[in-house]
Amino acid sequence: MVFRSIVIASAAALLLNACSSNDDKEARRRAAGPAPSAAALLRVASASSGERLFYQCFACHSIQRDAADRSGPNLFGVMGAEVGQRRPRFAYSGALQLLGGRWTPERMDVWLTNPKRMVPGTAMGFAGLADPLDRADVIAYLQKQH
Repeated sequence: MVFRSIVIASAAALLLNACSSNDDKEARRRAAGPAPSAAALLRVASASSGERLFYQCFACHSIQRDAADRSGPNLFGVMGAEVGQRRPRFAYSGALQLLGGRWTPERMDVWLTNPKRMVPGTAMGFAGLADPLDRADVIAYLQKQH
Protein backbone atom coordinates (compact mmCIF):
# COMPACT_ATOMS: atom_id res chain seq x y z
CA MET A 1 0.00 0.00 0.00
CA VAL A 2 2.83 2.40 0.88
CA PHE A 3 4.60 1.55 -2.40
CA ARG A 4 1.42 2.25 -4.37
CA SER A 5 1.04 5.63 -2.64
CA ILE A 6 4.63 6.52 -3.48
CA VAL A 7 4.14 5.52 -7.11
CA ILE A 8 0.94 7.58 -7.38
CA ALA A 9 2.53 10.60 -5.69
CA SER A 10 5.59 10.36 -7.98
CA ALA A 11 3.41 10.10 -11.08
CA ALA A 12 1.35 13.10 -9.98
CA ALA A 13 4.52 15.14 -9.36
CA LEU A 14 5.84 14.25 -12.82
CA LEU A 15 2.56 15.24 -14.45
CA LEU A 16 2.42 18.55 -12.57
CA ASN A 17 6.03 19.28 -13.47
CA ALA A 18 5.36 18.50 -17.13
CA CYS A 19 2.28 20.73 -17.14
CA SER A 20 4.05 23.63 -15.47
CA SER A 21 6.99 23.18 -17.83
CA ASN A 22 4.66 23.29 -20.86
CA ASP A 23 2.80 26.28 -19.39
CA ASP A 24 6.12 28.06 -18.89
CA LYS A 25 7.20 27.26 -22.43
CA GLU A 26 3.95 28.56 -23.87
CA ALA A 27 4.18 31.73 -21.75
CA ARG A 28 7.72 32.30 -22.99
CA ARG A 29 6.60 31.67 -26.57
CA ARG A 30 3.83 34.28 -26.17
CA ALA A 31 6.28 36.75 -24.64
CA ALA A 32 8.50 36.42 -27.72
CA GLY A 33 5.63 37.76 -29.83
CA PRO A 34 3.95 36.57 -33.01
CA ALA A 35 6.34 35.07 -35.59
CA PRO A 36 9.33 35.72 -33.31
CA SER A 37 12.85 36.08 -34.62
CA ALA A 38 15.71 34.00 -33.23
CA ALA A 39 16.79 37.10 -31.26
CA ALA A 40 13.31 37.46 -29.71
CA LEU A 41 13.34 33.79 -28.72
CA LEU A 42 16.79 34.19 -27.15
CA ARG A 43 15.40 36.99 -24.97
CA VAL A 44 12.88 34.54 -23.45
CA ALA A 45 15.14 31.47 -23.55
CA SER A 46 15.65 29.33 -20.46
CA ALA A 47 19.12 27.93 -19.77
CA SER A 48 17.61 25.36 -17.39
CA SER A 49 15.29 24.12 -20.15
CA GLY A 50 18.30 24.09 -22.47
CA GLU A 51 20.21 21.96 -19.98
CA ARG A 52 17.39 19.39 -20.00
CA LEU A 53 17.35 19.40 -23.80
CA PHE A 54 21.13 19.04 -23.86
CA TYR A 55 20.87 15.59 -22.26
CA GLN A 56 20.32 14.15 -25.74
CA CYS A 57 23.71 15.64 -26.72
CA PHE A 58 25.60 13.91 -23.87
CA ALA A 59 25.87 10.71 -25.91
CA CYS A 60 28.44 12.49 -28.10
CA HIS A 61 29.46 15.70 -26.30
CA SER A 62 30.87 16.49 -22.87
CA ILE A 63 30.42 19.99 -21.47
CA GLN A 64 32.76 20.44 -18.52
CA ARG A 65 35.88 22.59 -18.43
CA ASP A 66 38.48 19.81 -18.46
CA ALA A 67 36.43 16.89 -19.80
CA ALA A 68 37.71 14.83 -22.70
CA ASP A 69 36.15 14.89 -26.12
CA ARG A 70 33.83 12.03 -27.01
CA SER A 71 32.71 11.16 -30.52
CA GLY A 72 31.93 14.89 -30.68
CA PRO A 73 34.02 17.69 -29.17
CA ASN A 74 33.64 18.96 -25.61
CA LEU A 75 31.30 21.95 -25.91
CA PHE A 76 32.42 23.82 -22.80
CA GLY A 77 33.18 27.38 -23.95
CA VAL A 78 31.93 26.81 -27.49
CA MET A 79 29.94 30.06 -27.74
CA GLY A 80 32.20 32.78 -29.15
CA ALA A 81 34.90 30.25 -30.07
CA GLU A 82 36.24 29.59 -33.56
CA VAL A 83 34.23 27.07 -35.56
CA GLY A 84 36.01 23.74 -36.05
CA GLN A 85 39.26 24.91 -34.43
CA ARG A 86 38.96 25.15 -30.66
CA ARG A 87 39.66 21.54 -29.62
CA PRO A 88 43.09 20.81 -31.14
CA ARG A 89 42.95 17.08 -30.40
CA PHE A 90 39.49 16.63 -31.92
CA ALA A 91 39.28 15.55 -35.58
CA TYR A 92 36.75 18.06 -36.94
CA SER A 93 35.50 17.33 -40.45
CA GLY A 94 37.23 19.23 -43.23
CA ALA A 95 33.91 20.86 -44.12
CA LEU A 96 33.50 22.28 -40.60
CA GLN A 97 37.13 23.43 -40.44
CA LEU A 98 36.69 25.30 -43.73
CA LEU A 99 33.56 27.11 -42.53
CA GLY A 100 35.53 29.58 -40.44
CA GLY A 101 34.16 32.30 -38.20
CA ARG A 102 32.93 32.04 -34.63
CA TRP A 103 29.96 30.43 -32.90
CA THR A 104 27.45 33.23 -32.38
CA PRO A 105 23.89 32.67 -31.16
CA GLU A 106 22.60 33.26 -34.70
CA ARG A 107 25.06 30.83 -36.23
CA MET A 108 24.38 28.22 -33.54
CA ASP A 109 20.64 28.55 -34.25
CA VAL A 110 21.23 27.68 -37.91
CA TRP A 111 23.52 24.79 -36.90
CA LEU A 112 21.05 23.36 -34.41
CA THR A 113 18.25 23.60 -36.98
CA ASN A 114 20.03 21.21 -39.36
CA PRO A 115 23.82 20.73 -39.15
CA LYS A 116 24.09 18.91 -42.49
CA ARG A 117 22.20 21.67 -44.31
CA MET A 118 24.45 24.34 -42.80
CA VAL A 119 27.68 22.40 -43.43
CA PRO A 120 27.34 19.72 -46.10
CA GLY A 121 29.97 17.11 -45.33
CA THR A 122 29.91 17.53 -41.56
CA ALA A 123 30.40 14.33 -39.59
CA MET A 124 27.72 15.30 -37.07
CA GLY A 125 24.85 12.83 -37.30
CA PHE A 126 22.33 14.93 -35.36
CA ALA A 127 19.24 15.75 -37.44
CA GLY A 128 18.53 19.04 -35.67
CA LEU A 129 15.96 20.63 -33.37
CA ALA A 130 12.78 21.68 -35.16
CA ASP A 131 11.41 23.90 -32.37
CA PRO A 132 13.00 27.38 -32.46
CA LEU A 133 12.38 27.89 -28.72
CA ASP A 134 14.16 24.61 -27.96
CA ARG A 135 17.13 25.85 -29.99
CA ALA A 136 17.11 29.16 -28.12
CA ASP A 137 17.03 27.28 -24.81
CA VAL A 138 20.03 25.13 -25.79
CA ILE A 139 21.91 28.24 -26.92
CA ALA A 140 21.13 29.94 -23.59
CA TYR A 141 22.54 26.89 -21.81
CA LEU A 142 25.67 26.83 -23.99
CA GLN A 143 26.23 30.55 -23.33
CA LYS A 144 26.44 29.83 -19.59
CA GLN A 145 29.13 27.17 -20.09
CA HIS A 146 32.33 29.19 -20.01
